Amino acid sequence: MANPKPVIKYTQLFINNEFVDSVSRKKFPTINPSNGAVITQVSEGDKADVDKAVAAAKQAFARGSPWRAMDASARGVFINKLADLMERDIDYLASLETLDNGKTFESSVGDIQASAATLRYYAGWCDKIHGNTIPSDGGKFTVTRKEPIGVVGQIIPWNYPILMLAWKWGPALAAGCTIVLKPAEQTPLTALYIGSLVKEAGFPAGVINIIPGYGPTAGAAISEHLDIRKVAFTGSTEVGHIIMAAAAKSNLKHVSLELGGKSPVVIFDDVDIRQAAQIAYNALFDNHGQSCCAGSRTFVHANIYDQFVKVAKELAMKRKVGDPFNSQTVQGPQIDQEMFDKVLGLIKSGKDEGAVCECGGEREGNVGFFIKPTVFSNVKDGMRIAKEEIFGPVQSILKFETMEEVIERANNTSYGLAAAVITNDINKALQFSQSVEAGSVWVNCYDAITPQTPFGGYKKSGIGRELGEDGLEGYLETKTISIRVPEI
Repeated sequence: MANPKPVIKYTQLFINNEFVDSVSRKKFPTINPSNGAVITQVSEGDKADVDKAVAAAKQAFARGSPWRAMDASARGVFINKLADLMERDIDYLASLETLDNGKTFESSVGDIQASAATLRYYAGWCDKIHGNTIPSDGGKFTVTRKEPIGVVGQIIPWNYPILMLAWKWGPALAAGCTIVLKPAEQTPLTALYIGSLVKEAGFPAGVINIIPGYGPTAGAAISEHLDIRKVAFTGSTEVGHIIMAAAAKSNLKHVSLELGGKSPVVIFDDVDIRQAAQIAYNALFDNHGQSCCAGSRTFVHANIYDQFVKVAKELAMKRKVGDPFNSQTVQGPQIDQEMFDKVLGLIKSGKDEGAVCECGGEREGNVGFFIKPTVFSNVKDGMRIAKEEIFGPVQSILKFETMEEVIERANNTSYGLAAAVITNDINKALQFSQSVEAGSVWVNCYDAITPQTPFGGYKKSGIGRELGEDGLEGYLETKTISIRVPEI
């Protein structure tokens, strides 16, 4: 059951299986986006705390340590136990997530269920990660081993706090790595509570450490740390540049980045308009538009454009915005004042540049960071709302006429995270799917993301893949062992 006032149980750093104050004793507020009020004060980690966490993770990774010496299958038992505990406490965790993030309680429950599924998927991989035997030349017997890369730093965003934690922890733990995680400063509470579940599940001390704090201090310390061998980041492309530069300047640590997007949803004129509009609506408005793979450019064939715009407007105007703990609500607030102002600024730019605001286009109410679901028609490729990642409930509908044209326009972006095509013509679906530059392509659906399916982007949308077998690769080193075979 949803609880709008969950008890805040943990606000300190989690290092070496203990909750501790930061070295500086500094704290920072975490804010309820529904009303702008301070929820609680959280210990603020910085370089000194990252150093402590890395030392604990390094010790936990040392040869002969309980984690390093553990059977691979036993690691899977621990990961499954953590998933069990998250599901046991799903009501509390979902309430805490909704309070801190503003997403609806129903969405928070769904995120936790997906997180548990991700952890269980990777628990199953623990004893199935292996190398090969290779028929090498020159009288050698050659095998490869897959070994954990070591201590990894992980920096996650605020839009899916629990789910991104699971996406990062699952493959790292399956591979046998140890972890220093920095949750987003906007949403640290659920990660810290899950730290208590890590200890309850029986993970050895130091395997998982959690350092809430700010990007320029705690995040930078992770990116630059000489004893961290890989950093995994999900967030903005701008910060991705900073992290990659820091990794290069320090120890050339491995880097995986899951960054921004401006994903196209292409709708041909052979479809049921209402069904297509519903898919496009979900693609954009899910999670209040705060999704890296949001379908934020809706390309609609000229033959059905006007009808589609009418239905899209109708769907958006029916969308209930308000208290995320109310079971009737489908859209809560944006995450904070900064994002609230950014989204409203981009909405203004759309109006100023000549797009037609069909509905919304302003804040909802006068308390909290709520924005009315907004639909723009008459959007042109050169407008800011068609080029920049908005990260809010703003649907931009563009018109196209030919396949060749829409492929060129869909690819005319520095991003390449996801794309979708809505059509009943298999040839169109295949042609578009093979031509669009995107890490995920969905046909007659959107956000078809599961633990088994790799996720990541082309171009400035990122480096590497998360989920699926591919998600393990960034946490593994390949060692080649060649043994001379004496002649008989």
